[in-house]
Amino acid sequence: MLNLDQTTVRTALEQLEQAALDHAAWHENLLRSIVCRLPFKLDDLTESAHLHCRFGRWYYERAPAELWGQRGFAAIGTEHERLHRIAARLLREVAADEPILRQDFEYLIAGSARLRFELDSLRHEIQRALRNRDALTGAYGRTDMLPDLRERHELAKRRVQPCCIVFMDLDHLKEINDTHGHAAGDAVLAGAVRFLHQHLRPYDKVFRYGGDEFLIALPGTDLPIGQAVIKRVREGLAGKPLIVGPGDVEIHATASFGLASLDPEVGVEESIERADQALLLAKTAGRNRAISWDPNVTTGTRLPRLRLEGVKE
Repeated sequence: MLNLDQTTVRTALEQLEQAALDHAAWHENLLRSIVCRLPFKLDDLTESAHLHCRFGRWYYERAPAELWGQRGFAAIGTEHERLHRIAARLLREVAADEPILRQDFEYLIAGSARLRFELDSLRHEIQRALRNRDALTGAYGRTDMLPDLRERHELAKRRVQPCCIVFMDLDHLKEINDTHGHAAGDAVLAGAVRFLHQHLRPYDKVFRYGGDEFLIALPGTDLPIGQAVIKRVREGLAGKPLIVGPGDVEIHATASFGLASLDPEVGVEESIERADQALLLAKTAGRNRAISWDPNVTTGTRLPRLRLEGVKE
């Protein structure tokens, strides 16, 4: 599933739909040229025709960079280029006033069907990404969290891939709301998630757990690597304004983090509880820090036994 912020996802969908319309118009004109022997553009005979049609210019020059990592997007490029080569062969037959070979025409129809299938698949994936996102922040919804983590858990149980999970809580959001207004607080929440999307990997996922709490899944990441990733994220969040409010007032926010491995020996819910306990300790310890869950520590009175990132014991 696409792991992009909502603005990027919506833009990608709008561009894809317009590009599909452009391609449909090209295909309709192509059929007129083949069946009715109407004039066609000589550019369609060149080897690089797929680069210069309106669809091709979008695909190779203007499509959001984030789409290039999608398997379906690569398949669209392959089918589009193949379709142009078939079209060029048919148009040469038309230009030479030769009969259209049935096999070539069937290749055209089959290629068109494959391209439409790939376009529809990517469109549905983008639409699904929009449906599954929190409207305010663009994070995945909480209902998607457990199914996703259970899949990660199965991989961890089979020793295929570890996963680190992280609770993030924005510090003192109530003060931001009280000082700057709830609209500013909402913008800070959205800005924090946008920062995460920009600084995590495309396949890392951010779920809105509730209010100002988020759960981050870092697949393929063990706890030490997760600690290093979250250290970078925490420092980055603290070091820049998340939004610029009225009067060009920069609004900063820090965040507290609780980390735990998605333990293959316990249920997913238990691992979530561990990360939540670590987050509670991070907040108790003074906020703006990351704490990893430790099986020997269950209360805030035994903080020295935890590995505290950003805190001297």
